[in-house]
Amino acid sequence: MDLSPNEHDYLTTQRLGRLATLGPDGGPQARPVVFVVNDELGTIDIGGNNLVASQKFRNVQRDGRVTLVVDDLETIDPWAPRGIEIRGVAEALGDGEPPQPGVSALIRIRPTRVLSWGLDSNAFAPPIARNVDGPRAP
Repeated sequence: MDLSPNEHDYLTTQRLGRLATLGPDGGPQARPVVFVVNDELGTIDIGGNNLVASQKFRNVQRDGRVTLVVDDLETIDPWAPRGIEIRGVAEALGDGEPPQPGVSALIRIRPTRVLSWGLDSNAFAPPIARNVDGPRAP
C-alpha cells in the first residue's frame, strides 16, 4: 500500500475508523469500524461481530466503492487535528475458509486514493492527496 511512513505509523496505532459504503438507495451509510493494516496484502481489513449480517457487508457485496476515515486530535492546545481518508474498492469475504485466523468474515479494502492531513504536513494545510496503484471501482 502506498502510504508514507507517518501515515502507516498513524494507522497502525489507531483502531477505530468510520467506513462509508453505498446503501441500497445509492446514498452513503457511515458506520464506526475496527480495522487493521494488512501489510502483506497491502489492504485495510475490517472485522466485527456478526459482520455478515450487517448492512455495510451487504452494501459492499452490492457495490465495493468505499471510504474509510481515521482521524483524531493530536493535541487540543494547540489545536492539531490529523487523519487519513482511504478511498478504495472493497470485497466482502465471508464464505468458505476464514479470511484470517479467528475471524469468520471481513471487509477488505484495496486503496485507490489516499488523502491525509496533519501527518506529513501542517494540520491546516490542504490535504496531501494521491492516487494509489490498485483496482478501480466499476
